[in-house]
Amino acid sequence: MIDPALPHSLERELLIRARRETVFRYFTDSSRWEAWWGAGSRIDPVPGGAVLIRYPNAIEAAGEVIAIEPPERLVFTFGYASGDPMPVGSSRVTIELAESAAGTRLRLRHELADEDARDQHVQGWRYQLALFANVVTDAAHAGVDATVDAWFALWSEPDAARRAEILAATVAPGVRFRDRWSTVDGAADLAPHLAAVHQFLPGAGVVRTGPVRHCQGTVLADWRATRGDAELGRGTNVFTLDADGRVEEVVGVWNA
Repeated sequence: MIDPALPHSLERELLIRARRETVFRYFTDSSRWEAWWGAGSRIDPVPGGAVLIRYPNAIEAAGEVIAIEPPERLVFTFGYASGDPMPVGSSRVTIELAESAAGTRLRLRHELADEDARDQHVQGWRYQLALFANVVTDAAHAGVDATVDAWFALWSEPDAARRAEILAATVAPGVRFRDRWSTVDGAADLAPHLAAVHQFLPGAGVVRTGPVRHCQGTVLADWRATRGDAELGRGTNVFTLDADGRVEEVVGVWNA
């Protein structure tokens, strides 16, 4: 329903690869709130509580919480201390979080009185929500280096029982893996595939070479495959993580 006092709105939707409860903490804790807005920003997460945003360029915005329903919904007023392009409290922001198989689906609606002010905020929200998604997933997947190294350990570990332990701790049940030699769907399919690798290439192993690169649940990691003193190949894996930080999908690209 359109509020006649706020007839102009913009909407954005994005997927965040983290649990909904994890995402919502960034609306209820001032240290997390400022992590995606700017130092000195704060929120009092109760109806009527103050909202303050201090952008890195020193511009200030403020408002108050209208409604907060953990872990589903936050509504607050929004405007600028300078009054330009709209004064404090003169627009309304609604953020809703829905559970998704891949994490959390965030939906934002910003309702404003002025069409030009609405248009000025389209890119701002595009940028701000990208910052938000990165802040949340950087924290949610802080252990990504260990996860990637555990994946490579599967290809180096000859003991089946130990591989089963690593699989259970690291890989999502529906994991998908593709490379030049693999078309694997599910952990139940991956386990015998790994056993075959160790059967037909005893002594082979894979190690990461270089830092992990992570962005919003997608990870790049370079690797080197060896067998004894012989190098079997090098390449790069593209990992997709699920909301719990487990490996959901891997595509392995071999260097030519």
